[in-house]
Amino acid sequence: MTTQTHPQQVLEMNTVSMLEMDGVFKSFPGTQALQNVSLKVQSGEVLALMGLNGAGKSTLLKILAGAYRVDQGNIRINGIKTQINSPLEARAAGINLIYQEPNLVSSLTVAENIFMGCELRRGLLLDSKTMNIQSEMMLERLCAQFSSNTVVHELCLAERQLVEIARALMFKGRILLMDEPTAALSLIETAALFEVIAQLRSEGMAIVYTSHRINEVYALADRVSVLRNGENVGVLEPDEIYPDRIVEMMIGQKPEEFQRIPLPKLELPAVLELRNLSDTSKVSATNLQVRAGEILGLAGILGAGQSELFKLIFGANRKTGGSVLIDGQTRAINSPTDAIRYGIGYVPSNNQEQGIFLEMNARDNVVLSILRKHSLFGILNHQALDQAFVNVTQNIALSNQEQTRAQDFSSGMQQKLLIARWLALKPRVLLLDEPTRGVDIEAKFEIYRILAELAETGIGIVLISSELAELEYLCDRVIVMRKGEIVGELDPSKGEAITQAQIMSLATGVRSTTDLA
Repeated sequence: MTTQTHPQQVLEMNTVSMLEMDGVFKSFPGTQALQNVSLKVQSGEVLALMGLNGAGKSTLLKILAGAYRVDQGNIRINGIKTQINSPLEARAAGINLIYQEPNLVSSLTVAENIFMGCELRRGLLLDSKTMNIQSEMMLERLCAQFSSNTVVHELCLAERQLVEIARALMFKGRILLMDEPTAALSLIETAALFEVIAQLRSEGMAIVYTSHRINEVYALADRVSVLRNGENVGVLEPDEIYPDRIVEMMIGQKPEEFQRIPLPKLELPAVLELRNLSDTSKVSATNLQVRAGEILGLAGILGAGQSELFKLIFGANRKTGGSVLIDGQTRAINSPTDAIRYGIGYVPSNNQEQGIFLEMNARDNVVLSILRKHSLFGILNHQALDQAFVNVTQNIALSNQEQTRAQDFSSGMQQKLLIARWLALKPRVLLLDEPTRGVDIEAKFEIYRILAELAETGIGIVLISSELAELEYLCDRVIVMRKGEIVGELDPSKGEAITQAQIMSLATGVRSTTDLA
């Protein structure tokens, strides 16, 4: 039996690894983050680095980027032993890291952020014109919909992530480290980034790529290296890369199958109804219903108006027209306080900036929403608050962790904290904007289970997700937006299957997804 030789296998036979790590150890107080970890990446190769949150992926990347120093072990670039003691030394060695969370200066423009620390000059003056031109070219390559003159505080999270990517790509070194680069991106932006990665690979760059989206790894990677609990558990060669195998290596067992019982095909009452709801620019007159016990998906490319619609419903943005009905009654919702009073919960896409309080412990984050309910003349009833925490967390793997600070939790656990906070209020409607962004596969399936169980209690759930497979997997119906308007609905009870191709076709206005190439 003969096996076709993968081009990357031939490459490995004939070249020294561009990047090699061996015997790497790294510990923090009370935690052994990496233990005897090894890694090799060739020129012109994409190596996917996989593992659950806490497996050591980000720690390893930060060592290469000079943010951390190794306790023990070796790093070699093109076979030459190299010490990396700072980000400047990493960049000098040709290493660039795209961080998962954008690290930008909000008060500066996009171009100023891209060239920060490497500003172009004409004599003693900054060459702003050239920096803007080069930034515009890179933004166009990434399909960005904003200009290099835009001040960063005006950008949403996904747009800031594109700036972070543009900054790393502008100073093209030999080794590119990508930590969850697509976590906040739409499918179109992700496709544009994939094209850039393919070009960089053809130019001989070595790329280390981490993602919790298994389909991305399956599409991109030449090889897959898996970490579990800070240790290597194996490397998958091209003919061994299968999603189920990757998940099994990450969690140490075969993944349990998640199945959600479809919503019964009988007419259930609407817990949320929008009638001609609109704002000044992002959302046109919108009409929709969410039924009790339903998970409704809200899809669209970045900037289509989904997040802005959520903020209108929650009273965070001012509406210019229309009304919101809860359980058939029109409610005046002009602020988040009004929305909460009428039973609407909202989990934003960027939980660290808009939701979670990192310095607070788990218990205080959860009961924050019900302090007024359990206080008398300004004195809190801590016993009642403690019991409320136990009641809402007993089924979502947060029990016995009430004193743990939120900043010490993984992204998945932080999302559970936010969901638990709203459960304490017993909402009628729960709005979730990218609830699994940046969480690992194990936490993702746990969040799926929680949402399915919440729906069974009669809560109406509306879910925004840039992962089309997630919408296909979880939702009873999917409504698609484009340029602030609803342009279609996929309802299996009416014979309209929820498929990724159908969602993209409606979201882009392109009949066939192959036309997007």
